Amino acid sequence: MDFALTEEQTLIFDMAKGFGEEHIAPFAQDWEAAGTIPKTLWPQIAELGLGGIYVSEAYGGSGLSRLDATLVFEALAMSCPSVGSFLSIHNMCGGMIDKFGSEETKQKWLPDLCAMNKVFSYCLTEPGSGSDASALKTRAERSNEGYVLNGTKAFISGGSYSDAYVCMVRTGEDGPKGISTVVVEDGSEGLSFGALEKKMGWLAQPTSQVQFDDCRVPADNLIGEEGKGFSYAMNGLDGGRLNISASALGGAQKALDMTVQYMSERKAFGKSINQFQALQFRLAEYETKLQAARTFLRQAAWKLDNGDHEATKFCAMAKLMVTDAAFEVANGCLQLHGGYGYLADYGIEKIVRDLRVHQILEGTNEIMRLIISRQMIAA
Repeated sequence: MDFALTEEQTLIFDMAKGFGEEHIAPFAQDWEAAGTIPKTLWPQIAELGLGGIYVSEAYGGSGLSRLDATLVFEALAMSCPSVGSFLSIHNMCGGMIDKFGSEETKQKWLPDLCAMNKVFSYCLTEPGSGSDASALKTRAERSNEGYVLNGTKAFISGGSYSDAYVCMVRTGEDGPKGISTVVVEDGSEGLSFGALEKKMGWLAQPTSQVQFDDCRVPADNLIGEEGKGFSYAMNGLDGGRLNISASALGGAQKALDMTVQYMSERKAFGKSINQFQALQFRLAEYETKLQAARTFLRQAAWKLDNGDHEATKFCAMAKLMVTDAAFEVANGCLQLHGGYGYLADYGIEKIVRDLRVHQILEGTNEIMRLIISRQMIAA
């Protein structure tokens, strides 16, 4: 088995890492304090081909693989997990439209999405249906012009910020078979937003409820077929879980790199603290955890790219393993910084706060265990 990246993949990683170091990292603390990401950043990212990572080239995308995408998000997260993860959500929307939309639908949405003239958010979760996503209640009733939406989405990254929202809505019976997917543009009649949420991490991302009160949506804003929306959403989440895992990995790797440097400079009892064997062992454990997580993540991405029948299970296992390991490493790196790790100036506490949510979103790690065990039992 060849675990080496190709020359092209190495260039993709280096390009994303270099962009982040120049255009994201120096401003990450300021954006966090402001609670928003400047929209001028997105066209710059789109110029690198990262606005539509797995959108076909015919619509302005890059047509890259899921494995390629994990390299992008790992690299960007080394500058700021919050910014990189927001981009991954936008790309998840693009992937869904490219894979399931009609030709007319793709022509309508994808060029602006890939150029990031329009930023997209993903709307599945509701106040009463998080882990049990198929119980969503936001309803879309047919009208002469299209659909009339009523309901509320919760915890939406980009709520009140994005230009378009890919929404899972109920057009039919209870359960997953009654769910469809529609795009709701900002400014639509009946679309409004809750107050910005006050969060532990991902502070640069505006997050709010997205509310529909007789919100009118044209018929051609439907993605794919009625009744297939839940399967579209779950398909998108396979890749989304890989990207969120990659972002967690990148953040943890940055924390570890910073810690190795800090330990070479910090002195205690007359020598640098990297000379204490107990602390050397901690570094060895963290490096091993991250390398193992990276290998498993890339295997899961390879399975998704190749349509392996176990791809969904492996994506769930990767999300469980990588996000847990990444948070453990980042939290341990804070401890190795001592009191300085608790200070914002050193950047470690931000990584810890940002990575905590990676164990929750795109399906909690408890739900990942459920997916894994059910597939084991079914097999």
